[in-house]
Amino acid sequence: MAKTKTSFFCQNCGYESAKWLGKCPSCAKWNTFVEEKIQSSPIKNEWRDAPKTNSKPTLITEVKASTHQRIASNNTELDRVLGGGIVPGAVVLLAGEPGIGKSTLMLQVALSVPLKVLYVSGEESGEQIKMRADRMEVKKKNDHCFILAETATETIFNQIKQLNPDLVVIDSVQTLHSAQVDSAAGSVSQVKQCTAELIKFAKETATPTFLVGHITKEGAIAGPKVLEHMVDTVLQFEGDRHLTYRIVRTTKNRFGSTSELGIYEMSGTGLREVTNPSEILISQKDSDISGVTIGATVEGNRPLLIEIQALVSNAAYGTPQRTSTGFDGRRLNMLLAVLEKRCGFRLALQDVFLNMAGGIKVEDPAIDLAVCAAVISSLEEITISEKACFAAEIGLGGELRAVNRIESRITEAEKLGFNEIYISKYGMKGIDLNKFEIQVKPFSRLQQVFADLFG
Repeated sequence: MAKTKTSFFCQNCGYESAKWLGKCPSCAKWNTFVEEKIQSSPIKNEWRDAPKTNSKPTLITEVKASTHQRIASNNTELDRVLGGGIVPGAVVLLAGEPGIGKSTLMLQVALSVPLKVLYVSGEESGEQIKMRADRMEVKKKNDHCFILAETATETIFNQIKQLNPDLVVIDSVQTLHSAQVDSAAGSVSQVKQCTAELIKFAKETATPTFLVGHITKEGAIAGPKVLEHMVDTVLQFEGDRHLTYRIVRTTKNRFGSTSELGIYEMSGTGLREVTNPSEILISQKDSDISGVTIGATVEGNRPLLIEIQALVSNAAYGTPQRTSTGFDGRRLNMLLAVLEKRCGFRLALQDVFLNMAGGIKVEDPAIDLAVCAAVISSLEEITISEKACFAAEIGLGGELRAVNRIESRITEAEKLGFNEIYISKYGMKGIDLNKFEIQVKPFSRLQQVFADLFG
């Protein structure tokens, strides 16, 4: 009988301690240690009988670089955020809120990819998955998609050994249970052990593996922080589950860019890929409304035009409110300070509400100018032309700073029918304005933009 030992694990970062501690020395969180039992005798994985290889150091000049052919998932948005397709042997973690559509996306991939797929579910039965699959509209359904409702890793590896799949989907990693760790499923030690076994399997067999992960109420991925370090790619599934649009954002990718973005629309038949996100991020209005502007941003290699909505009103409760949705609240406070100090607008006693349309979160500083224009438009009750857009960063001195990939932003605005775009004159180097039909308006100061907009 295997000997057992007990240890204490931090539920936030996975730090292990021989005794209980009030404060974690790794992540500085309080009251996060939980006692768990661990078996000291390892159990052999039954899915393989591969001998150990003798590793030797090799000169970097003598290492032969092998380029693996990426596998197309027949899902354009997912291939985009993965960097061009699925890499053989890669372990991808997809995390998001409950009900956001993680299982739906993974089932769509399993049904559309031209590979032998093993879909392992620890949360749903085979009948439930079949009912969901029947509702989905997939152009050409995969005839080699196998469903396994199981949580024990030993049983899963036995089935993998018999089936020999080309792609494995685990939904979800928090439901798995390994006999090597004597603790409940979802605990720190279980999540680490099960993920380590799956990573070892994926690397030694070159089988791509998708892991669906839960998130905490704070929005972080559930389980130890080391889980994100162990996998190759981390995808964050975002959006309000009560709205239709969903966003897949790459937060870590060893095989591609970490700034890509994929957009889907949730419907009764599954997730529909949105090929032109600028059209859904710009609302259609019957009449002009003050406080609405269009900003040109870039997510990865994709230029996007997004609608910024601002509302400025008198502070009714003494202390002004600063509320932003999809935009950094601290940066909003900085832009309001610039408007008051450099441009003379009195905003100290005004409530300011800012919203990025479509539920998208924007971190690109190029929308600073659009935010400032929306705030002043609402403050002065002056509408801005719906055919004008903005792309410039604002400095603390009120100057317009240049942003990257300005040509792609101008081209996207022209393609969507905008007549003019306001940019920084310091980003004009090397740009031929004659090839654009849209009117490009370069300025150096924020005051010059307002003079041109409002007269």
